[in-house]
Amino acid sequence: MAICGPPRQCGGPAVRVLVLAAAWALGGGQVRYSVPEEAKAGTVVGRLAQDLGLEAGEAEARRLRLVAQGRRASVEVSGASGALVVSSRLDREELCGKSAPCALRLEVLVERPLRVFHVELEVTDINDNAPLFPAARKNLTLPENSPPGSRFPLEGASDADIGANAQLSYTLSPSEHFSLDLQKSNDRNIIPDLVLTKALDRETVPVHRLVVTASDGGRPSLTGTMELVVSVLDANDNAPQFNQSVYKVQLPESAAEGTLVARVNATDADLGINSEVTYTATNFIPLSGRDVIAVNAKTGEIRLTGALDYEEVSVFDFRIEARDRGSPPLSGHCSVELEVLDVNDNAPEVWVTSLSVPVAEDAPVGTVVALLSVSDRDSGANGRVRCAVWPAAPFGLVATFAGSYSLVLREALDRERVSEYEVEVRAEDGGAPPLRARRGVRVPVSDVNDNAPAFAQAVYTVLARENNAAGAELARLWARDPDEAGNGRVSYSVWEGGGGGAAAGGGWRAASSYVSVDAESGRLWALQPLDYEEVQVLQFEVRAVDAGEPPLCGNATVQLFVVDENDNAPALLPAVVAKIRAVDADSGYNAWLRYELWEPRGKGPFRVGLYSGEVSTARALEEADGPRQRLVIVVRDHGEPARSATATLSVSLVEGAEAALAAGGPAAAAAAAATTNVWLVVAICAVSSLFLLAVVLYGASRWAPRAAVLSGPGPATLVCASEVGSWSYSQRQSRSLCFSEKYLFFLPVPCPCCEVAFLAADVACCALKRVDNLSIFALAASSLHIP
Repeated sequence: MAICGPPRQCGGPAVRVLVLAAAWALGGGQVRYSVPEEAKAGTVVGRLAQDLGLEAGEAEARRLRLVAQGRRASVEVSGASGALVVSSRLDREELCGKSAPCALRLEVLVERPLRVFHVELEVTDINDNAPLFPAARKNLTLPENSPPGSRFPLEGASDADIGANAQLSYTLSPSEHFSLDLQKSNDRNIIPDLVLTKALDRETVPVHRLVVTASDGGRPSLTGTMELVVSVLDANDNAPQFNQSVYKVQLPESAAEGTLVARVNATDADLGINSEVTYTATNFIPLSGRDVIAVNAKTGEIRLTGALDYEEVSVFDFRIEARDRGSPPLSGHCSVELEVLDVNDNAPEVWVTSLSVPVAEDAPVGTVVALLSVSDRDSGANGRVRCAVWPAAPFGLVATFAGSYSLVLREALDRERVSEYEVEVRAEDGGAPPLRARRGVRVPVSDVNDNAPAFAQAVYTVLARENNAAGAELARLWARDPDEAGNGRVSYSVWEGGGGGAAAGGGWRAASSYVSVDAESGRLWALQPLDYEEVQVLQFEVRAVDAGEPPLCGNATVQLFVVDENDNAPALLPAVVAKIRAVDADSGYNAWLRYELWEPRGKGPFRVGLYSGEVSTARALEEADGPRQRLVIVVRDHGEPARSATATLSVSLVEGAEAALAAGGPAAAAAAAATTNVWLVVAICAVSSLFLLAVVLYGASRWAPRAAVLSGPGPATLVCASEVGSWSYSQRQSRSLCFSEKYLFFLPVPCPCCEVAFLAADVACCALKRVDNLSIFALAASSLHIP
């Protein structure tokens, strides 16, 4: 996911960069300055910022600076003016030795945008070194018979300067016997020879003291002196002579110590001791040759006594003196020129001069990550270096200048896939065999908020038991954001915009009124106890938002199912004749009801359907069952633990006519109520008469044998009131019975009236058996509001 901000205003700097790049291309891509050695600190070398095309003030704003390479630079960039100034002592001889010209390569770095420029600084020589002889005093012995014109080579002076400042001339103090003759031993050196101009006379002047003065070509000229002490001896008049005047030798710099450089040979025409020659190496240029070259005094073999290094000295010039053993001894001289050949003994060197890390994962292709400098001290093919980067992706090398490279981005980065790269820059020279060097560059990738939080699943199904405690944990949600730090720090919230909620109590309530989610942990918890009877399913969305800028978000849907608990007892509905109905507010197994007849126990005349609640007769009713039955029915659910409710039914047994009257409904009962009053008066009179008759019959039966049982034709009628015991009481309390959990039924049954107690005596039942059954049932039904 990429989010782009408003475009930046970059017209001015971009134009200046383009103009600078064009000027740079036209100028060959390099700025050159020169500065004399020994310049004072603070000396302005050049207006670097101006020469690079930077405007006033840009040098400091864009951090114009030098990039150090290996040794410490003696120049620096002035931050305010952008000028290149001398920061410490410049010694050309220390920097470059005898090499000319002495050019220092500098890399200049400019930021915003990152650019690198190359500056060549030539350190020019000044005459700050006087000529120096190998020794302040030299002793010579000359036979007195030396002919005029005899030449005696002298050790020349050396000058650390170059050019005209190192061009030496020699003068000799005034002498009638000697003069100096300057000889060029090669294109680089001038050797003074002492020439005998007049025959010597030891008896007249046995010792000649001369001063040789060497002057360089600087202005003003500097001089060095050497004292010559010439002792005139008598005797030996033939000097040794070499078979060649110059020996040229080439050796690889890898030559081992003890390697034979050359074998020189000098002969002397004299005989005896005056012809015995000894060899001595002298006049080394540079003087370091004394440490690596030696000659055998007897054989004339020249051998290496130390290691050669082409990168330090490429040519050694020295002289071999052959001296005989005459008295005085005579000597001859030859020159030896040893050229050191380069060997691929220096591996390439790689420096990281600038490193811009970490690299943002949305950095464009072509972004410069680092600046590298590569060099090899060898020469020719041995010093030509090839560079490559490994692995080949996502970075590459771009050559910017001889020995300079830029490490640039070649492919798009993804921190979530690779958060850090170990890049290796490999350099290989052109020697045989080639030498290699490696430089590791660690490139961390910085994070960009390009990943939105993602939940493990789009829909979470959560089961929660009802009546859970407020604050109870329901579930844990987790969204993954592969970004790091704030870009990957996720916070959670219930999203009201997702439309989640539930209908409660006839109105709509938001999901946030039921649940909440912890912003840090994603823990989903209940704000209040859940009630299955109020809400069964709660669907809402949870939003995960990271802390990036701008923030990214992801959503997940949560379906919360409330699991029913058996927390509601069955509740009875209004009665239905011959059927018990009950409801349970729970659901499923918790609301599955069963009906049981609790009383009477045993083989009663009634039974209850286990699941239907229907009350029906289990067998034919008998007079022994009594005029009324009290049924206690228990309704149980299947919850754990099970809950129950109890219903009490009062069942009265009536004749078939009364049952038909009950079926007629309230209208028939109201019509029969008026007739009932008449029959009551008749019944009272009949009861009184029958009571007297009963007493008479009882007394007669005591003394008379029982022949038959008193009975009468026609069906007997049983009128049963409520459980309180009398019909009249039931009539008065009928209103309260309608609202209790009891049911009153009238069933047609054949029962003997003598076994039913009504009002004060059992015989009342027989007296009332002739009462209109329809009127009695109608009155009972009217007072009890039975539908």
